[in-house]
Amino acid sequence: MIHILSVVGARPNFMKVAALDAAFSKNRHIKHTIVHTGQHYDEKMSDIFFREMALPEPDVFMGLGGGSHAQQTANIMQAFESVLLGTSPHAPFNEPPDALLVVGDVNSTMACSLVASKLHIPIVHVEAGLRSGDRSMPEEINRIVTDALADVLYVSDPSGMAFLAQEGVPGEKIEFVGNVMIDSLHTYLPLAKKRPILEDWGLTEGAYILLTLHRPATVDSPDALALMAGVFEALDKAAPDRALVFPTHPRTKNNIERFNLSDRFAAIRSLRLHEPVGYLDFLKLQQAAAFIITDSGGIQEESTILGIPCLTLRPNTERPVTISHGTNELLPPDTPELAARVVKWVDAAARGAWKTARPIDGWDGAAAERIADDLVRRFSRA
Repeated sequence: MIHILSVVGARPNFMKVAALDAAFSKNRHIKHTIVHTGQHYDEKMSDIFFREMALPEPDVFMGLGGGSHAQQTANIMQAFESVLLGTSPHAPFNEPPDALLVVGDVNSTMACSLVASKLHIPIVHVEAGLRSGDRSMPEEINRIVTDALADVLYVSDPSGMAFLAQEGVPGEKIEFVGNVMIDSLHTYLPLAKKRPILEDWGLTEGAYILLTLHRPATVDSPDALALMAGVFEALDKAAPDRALVFPTHPRTKNNIERFNLSDRFAAIRSLRLHEPVGYLDFLKLQQAAAFIITDSGGIQEESTILGIPCLTLRPNTERPVTISHGTNELLPPDTPELAARVVKWVDAAARGAWKTARPIDGWDGAAAERIADDLVRRFSRA
């Protein structure tokens, strides 16, 4: 039996590790341990995912959320080292794991990879090879560092194979397995469709636009956030009877208040600001939306599988397959007459003038099982 230790830290991690844990639990050759760094510690951003997705309680919860990128990374590294060394009172094992498995591109992913590398513990990176080409994004730095340290790199987007080859990663370390996020979508969509959130929020399927914004480029300066307000105002003016549904990330909500924009957002009649919701409710909101406007990475993937038109307010994406094969389009926030362009694209989708998603290799709901089989092959002792 091989011992795999997985790290979760922030909302995007939970769906991926849920799919992996389900596959590992069916494989008699794998023992699975989960460490939660606590990078996201808000109940709506973390705890609810364990309940809704039937993830086992983490074997270790470090509770290290908050602080700057540097503070958070340093705190996670220090605490995680004691877990791996067995000196933490909460360490769930006496011997180091056969491999550390990290997913995605959050600070916890990079921080724990650095610690494992120094302790000569093999690193497995799920969702390796994603590149936006934009090093102003903290996630891009995390991806590059993690992939440079990883011993096994599992690729979800076909473009990742080419990026890793260009960076000189040996081919024997790389395996295209598909997208574990889509495994979770396939598993939980039937449950999500039964959620009553549309009725609870007074929404009609296909009659609202779903909004999500959380990246520094769109919410961390007064000018950027005011620009987003202008987009929402234009959408409200174009179709005041169409709801704009905005589950608001805690940082976005705080910045609206900090930049004195609360009154401006409140004056947008069709805009509905809500607290963040759990995975099942948010999946239902996506599945029933007429259109999605986001700056998220994972939503680009999910909207493609759900067949919902998606406009990503970014100049680049680390998931180009969602554009070439999916329902996603990019629109940089610094586009001249941004609000008018957004309204034009939303209206085009309402007329049915939007592209249709095509099948994507490996986005079939079985990526986690392929990973489980490959891990056993790579790490089983002779």
